[in-house]
Amino acid sequence: MAFPTAIYSAAQVRELDDYAIQQLGLAGHALMKRAGEASLRALRARWPMAHRIVIVCGGGNNGGDGYVLARFARAAGLTVSVLAAAPVEALRGDAQRAAEEFLASGGQVQPFAAAALQQGDVVVDAFLGLGVRGPLRAQALAVIEAMNGARRPLFALDLPSGLCADSGLPLGGAVRADATITFIGLKSGLFMGDGPEYTGSLQFDDLEVTVPDIPAFAPRLRRASESDIARALPRRRRASHKGSFGHVLVVGGGPGMPGAVRLAGESALRVGAGLVTVAVAPENVAAISAGCPELIVAGLDKPQFGALLASADVVAIGPGLGRSAWAWEVLEATLAAGRPLVVDADALNILAEHPSLRADDWILTPHPGEAGRLLGTDAAQVQADRLGALGQLCDRYGGTVVLKGAGTLVGRTGETPQLCERGNPGMASAGMGDVLTGVIAGILAQHGNLHDAARIGVLVHALAGDAAARSGERGLMARDVIGELRTWVNI
Repeated sequence: MAFPTAIYSAAQVRELDDYAIQQLGLAGHALMKRAGEASLRALRARWPMAHRIVIVCGGGNNGGDGYVLARFARAAGLTVSVLAAAPVEALRGDAQRAAEEFLASGGQVQPFAAAALQQGDVVVDAFLGLGVRGPLRAQALAVIEAMNGARRPLFALDLPSGLCADSGLPLGGAVRADATITFIGLKSGLFMGDGPEYTGSLQFDDLEVTVPDIPAFAPRLRRASESDIARALPRRRRASHKGSFGHVLVVGGGPGMPGAVRLAGESALRVGAGLVTVAVAPENVAAISAGCPELIVAGLDKPQFGALLASADVVAIGPGLGRSAWAWEVLEATLAAGRPLVVDADALNILAEHPSLRADDWILTPHPGEAGRLLGTDAAQVQADRLGALGQLCDRYGGTVVLKGAGTLVGRTGETPQLCERGNPGMASAGMGDVLTGVIAGILAQHGNLHDAARIGVLVHALAGDAAARSGERGLMARDVIGELRTWVNI
């Protein structure tokens, strides 16, 4: 089933489950049956040669899904072993009925034992699911550690056990699934924090539950979509000229720092900006001009800088700027020019020293360390609650904020944040942030809407990074990503 764009909190998904039962008249057992059927389809598609299935069932509805899967898998001719991590006699409601139906069909249940996991070609995690809300107890951690240590493919139902469904952080420990199928609604923890690391390949089934269009079910996040790129960057008119696609001014390149600003400027060109000027310390002009003749390069002296700011449609500031008194003067003059801004790197660090500054017509692009400085905290606190940190940055500084990292978030006060699950670890290398700055500025010059430019720029950058990593993530360089940008702004 195709992924929706909407992503929900754990509480919302629980409410959706209740809504389906109470308002739509769907029996809880019917939903459990659908989950079991979807799980069997997904399991057989992923591991078509697997014949022996071991299912670890907990005491809640996630365990009930496991018992339904066990009954259907057995009926399909698979050899099924069910390991009860919670006593069958302690089950209640739909989970109890699912276990009873499995036993009535001739299935057998044995208490959980780590050694029994070796009986399976695939081990199914139906242990905790959404049922866990706090730090795990030692007994639950032992079950999870046994599954992780079994050296068997792991298939999680709804959510890897032990993973926080909201933050994507393990609650002391979590199942490292090779694949996960999730039901009814996408949970934010599958995409944020360490979620993708524990989730493996993700599949989705809505169990035929349609989310109602009411405030209670407004998505917590939305996934980025390639269709947004095509809408924002349509086919160009034949009579277009370079003036039709905006003039980007990239400001940075302090003494001895020509590389970052060149990467940003070249990226703005590669996504289609009509004209790109980079303003740098005078000593860097020759190096940048020789390396990329398509860029207009100017030295940062005060009379000329004012004219450059006046001629620009969009200004990107920060790459290689430094944090000197000179850099603050440059930032101050840029802010006073009143142009739409993309603020990155050293400009963000200077901004953190002046937290009273706020604007509606800028895009801030911090990584977790920079975000921590902007909020007066640190990267660890930002990573522990990325969505909360995004909201604080938007409230404090205004405009649009791009919180970079695995699962980059884009937010603006009053808008549903966007999550980009594309990109890869190979992009954790020097210059990638400078490329993103140029991409966003170049798209903004053509499209004109700051929030859209940030959302689309993040996705284009990530898709280009994935394309550049086709031959391997290790050794990926920022220039490799620049070489792939054209493809993704022309889809």
